[in-house]
Amino acid sequence: MTEFVHTTVLKTETVDGLSVKEGGLYVDMTLGGGGHSEEILRRGGRVIGIDQDRMALSAAKKRLTPFGSAFTAVKSNFKEIKSVLSALGIEKVDGILADLGVSSPQLDEAERGFSYMQDAPLDMRMDRENAFSAKELINTYDEQKLADVIQSYGEERWARRIAEFIVSARKEKTIETTMELVSIIKAAVPKGARQDGPHPAKRTFQAIRIAVNRELDVLSDVLSDAVDVLSPGGRISIITFHSLEDRIVKNEFLKGSVGCTCPKSFPVCVCGKKPTLRVLTRKPILPSKEELEENPRARSAKLRIAEKR
Repeated sequence: MTEFVHTTVLKTETVDGLSVKEGGLYVDMTLGGGGHSEEILRRGGRVIGIDQDRMALSAAKKRLTPFGSAFTAVKSNFKEIKSVLSALGIEKVDGILADLGVSSPQLDEAERGFSYMQDAPLDMRMDRENAFSAKELINTYDEQKLADVIQSYGEERWARRIAEFIVSARKEKTIETTMELVSIIKAAVPKGARQDGPHPAKRTFQAIRIAVNRELDVLSDVLSDAVDVLSPGGRISIITFHSLEDRIVKNEFLKGSVGCTCPKSFPVCVCGKKPTLRVLTRKPILPSKEELEENPRARSAKLRIAEKR
């Protein structure tokens, strides 16, 4: 098993955005290796770290042991943030962060099945206690549903053709490994398209991972719940890694920053809607050149920050 060593993305920028105060309480909704949490703890904050991956939790607990009771680890999905806090007897927190990327150890550990560069069983589950994996998705979704997943979550122009080739291949035998799937995708994508741009399987693998872990299904609700449990003046920092996530975060932050929605023709407001957020990043914060040289996997990261009014 690969040791859980993960390079934290946009660490300083993300924690700076939270404006950590001494003794303040912060929630890291995607604990991972604990890099962001460690920085918050170093600045005098207290942290509740949530992750659904036992391997990540174990590594983070070990890393953050020196901070004692200032750090609390919880195995859960970030969609359960309200339940997690309620179980701990906490109503409000001073800041929340989430890094929506896949941790490097999850990508690098072949048996997890996230990578299109290593042969492994088709898996891609972030929480390995869940029953539904990439293998089930690839071998049970009908052609239309497969195409919709690959198109919607991967923004893959050859989605229909890839779905057709997958369904054809699985009639011969069950598709069980990442390299079997990569071979099918390569056969489906025309040669000319394979010569330009990223690896031909990149977008399809992204789409399958998102679908297996229901990453986008719950994101809007998670952001709404997170804002609900923020104290006034509390901040939320969210790191995304592809346009679908970034669009959701941007739109949710903008939606929260809008007040009255009455037609302009109304002489007075009758809706009573008040803005709940102040967006602090008009444009997303991107990794520096220096960070990208040290960690090329950070190249698609975008950070957005908002403050509870």
